[in-house]
This record gives sequence, C-alpha cells and structure tokens, in this order.
Amino acid sequence: MDDKIVFTYDVPADDFSRAGEASSDVKSKLKQLGTPPDAVRKVAIAMYEGEINMVIHANGGTITVEISPRQVRMVLRDRGPGIPDVDLAMQEGYSTAPDEIRNLGFGAGMGLPNMKKYTDEMHIETELGVGTTITMTVNL
Repeated sequence: MDDKIVFTYDVPADDFSRAGEASSDVKSKLKQLGTPPDAVRKVAIAMYEGEINMVIHANGGTITVEISPRQVRMVLRDRGPGIPDVDLAMQEGYSTAPDEIRNLGFGAGMGLPNMKKYTDEMHIETELGVGTTITMTVNL
C-alpha cells in the first residue's frame, strides 16, 4: 500500500481573487517534499487550469490531491452545468467563456487542452445539469 498524503481544497465560484490558491499551495507542498521540478510544474499548470475552469464555468467545487511516491492524482469535482460536447471542449481555442471573462485575460480555450497536455492521464466524467469530475494524474 502506498503512503499517501491527501489535501482537499474548496474552490469558490466567481472569485478570481482566490483562483490559483489551491494550485499554488500544492506546488509549494510538492517542492517541500522534494518532488522533481518537472513534475511540480506539470501539476501546478494542470491544476491551475482546472481551478480557473471551476471558477469561470462550474460554480466552484472541490479539488482533492493525493500525493504518493509514484504519482500525484488530482480529482476536481464541480456542481456546474456539465460539458455538452467534451470533444469540442478539448479543442484548443474553443471557449464558452463570456466576454467579461475574456476581458480579464481568461477564457482563451486552452484550459482542458493544457490539462491534458501536462498530465500523464486525464479522465472527464460529466453530466449535464449535475456537474463534472476530472481526474488527472502526473507520474513521478
């Protein structure tokens, strides 16, 4: 059995001032644990993108991070509208973010593609009107 360290974060809806706090905290903890810098970078980028998506699109949610000697696993659960077309949402540049979000510098349509790019594994479970759970893994 792996020794795991587990952290859980609440991501508030529509609060850009706090967006990124969870990914920054995990990045700091991984550095303290001596995690290889490349893995720290991948986790920080993927988790930040997910966190921003939760703030913009999904009414917030929770992120559970499990750190084991072999991997970092991030589970992002939201109570948002769900993703109507996952294949379309995975295309670089596709975004449903409103103009006011784009004017803040977010919503360029790179969130999900970057989450996939910077992880070794990513699974999306989504149900319209219920929410989305994204599980991402970075191997160490």
